[in-house]
Amino acid sequence: MAQFSGKASLIAGVLAAIGASLCCVGPLVLLALGIGGAWVGNLTAMEPYRPIFIGLTLLFLGLALRKLYWLPQVCKAGTPCVDPRTIKRQRLTFWVVAVLLLGLLAVPWFAPLFY
Repeated sequence: MAQFSGKASLIAGVLAAIGASLCCVGPLVLLALGIGGAWVGNLTAMEPYRPIFIGLTLLFLGLALRKLYWLPQVCKAGTPCVDPRTIKRQRLTFWVVAVLLLGLLAVPWFAPLFY
């Protein structure tokens, strides 16, 4: 099984979350921009795949969490990961991305409040 780096897991999680919320975020953004019409209703075609994308998002976030907190950090001398600020930055980035992704996943539950 291929190993994902922490960065690759975060990127994959972002893409999966976008896929999971595409059915609801897309029409909401278009409405916020003043773009409307009957065709906007067709953007819900991804709705049946939402559970799959949610699962992938949570899987990739879990892989990134595992990489950042539970696996021992192995660094060669002279590489950037030797600096403790690097891991702190990576962890901060993880939590910022995780909160944004979970917010993105929650949009379908809150979207009806806006339109």
